Amino acid sequence: MSSDAQVPQLAIVLSRYNASITDALLEGARAAYASAGGAPASLAVLPAPGTYELPIVALAAAESGLFQGVVALGCVIRGETDHDKYISQSVADGLMRASLETGVPIAFGVLTVHDASQAQARAGGVHGNKGAEAVEAVLDTLRTLDALDAAAEGGDASSLDDLGRRAHDKAASSGPAEAGR
Repeated sequence: MSSDAQVPQLAIVLSRYNASITDALLEGARAAYASAGGAPASLAVLPAPGTYELPIVALAAAESGLFQGVVALGCVIRGETDHDKYISQSVADGLMRASLETGVPIAFGVLTVHDASQAQARAGGVHGNKGAEAVEAVLDTLRTLDALDAAAEGGDASSLDDLGRRAHDKAASSGPAEAGR
């Protein structure tokens, strides 16, 4: 993608809880968007007080008609109780439901980690930046959906074969996968 006009308009829904981590995820998301040819300043960043509130804000962004995709960024760090499990599962379910209900891809850029050092390692540290990966995932999903629409209009599914090969190649070249990807 070479120009901003070709890069889909995205919303970043950003949890303000654990802000030092989510701000680093946002930096990665902006860099990935720029790398795809988009203007980072054109990304709409919509704040949410915490990770639990991401689904409602993501749903509103998807329903607005302003964005072709949404990226949800947050961080849930395990504590002394099971609270993190309830938050993480609710958020994952809510984001998936919002995406399926609206037809707008919503990327899950939510870290679910045991401690702050694991979060830092995934927010620009040794494990990369999951904010960047979430932007790449939503852009890849949009390309696949566009290709599927074009194939359906033309009545020819053979053009879709290359998409699967590229996805497989990308997964094989990225090294050990994180759980859930």
